[in-house]
Amino acid sequence: MVTDTDSVASNLLTIQSRIDEAGDQAGRAKDAVTLVAVSKTKEATAIEPVIAAGHRVFGENRVQEAEGKWPALKERTPGIILHLIGPLQTNKVRVALELFDVIETVDRLKLARRLANMMEETGRRPDLFIQVNTGEEPQKAGVLPADCDEFISTCVGELGLPIKGLMCIPPVDEEPSLHFTLLAKIATRNGLESLSMGMSADFDVAVQFGATHVRVGTAIFGARSERI
Repeated sequence: MVTDTDSVASNLLTIQSRIDEAGDQAGRAKDAVTLVAVSKTKEATAIEPVIAAGHRVFGENRVQEAEGKWPALKERTPGIILHLIGPLQTNKVRVALELFDVIETVDRLKLARRLANMMEETGRRPDLFIQVNTGEEPQKAGVLPADCDEFISTCVGELGLPIKGLMCIPPVDEEPSLHFTLLAKIATRNGLESLSMGMSADFDVAVQFGATHVRVGTAIFGARSERI
């Protein structure tokens, strides 16, 4: 009989194998892509089997939710790297800097300035990604593609932020490769090496188009739980 723990560990191996296969097809190095296991809405007990299987990179959508479960998990298991992949309110910046190792959702100047101020005050400087609204969808956060060059220049040049890459979430009804290509072009012309793109439904494609980080939740943990 397969237990939930065995199932999650098996899912993790399957996803990693698919990432490796997509990378091989694209001629990429084995370690070129980092799998971010998206544990949003999952209790610590659901995350522990993935940690036990040796995985160390995770993603959360909400600061408050992450604050309730990750300090204890990180204390028990050194080496965990935690990504914030959901929206960040300016009043949560201090907590986010303490908790997360990577923040992927820098999407507006007010937030960028707040991050710069809090980094100077706390000394904490997690890696930052700029979220790009590649589909220019009004309901989604993210910097518009036409505004990216100026925004990146301000973040790096004026504010001195540690911008390492870009992140996007393509529209569900459009070919994702078009958006992955656009994100890669913006990153290249701005000298950024990291690309967080691709989720459970399209991470194989994202790897072939240059993703350095893919964010996979459902395909590892199963259907989303109710928010904790």
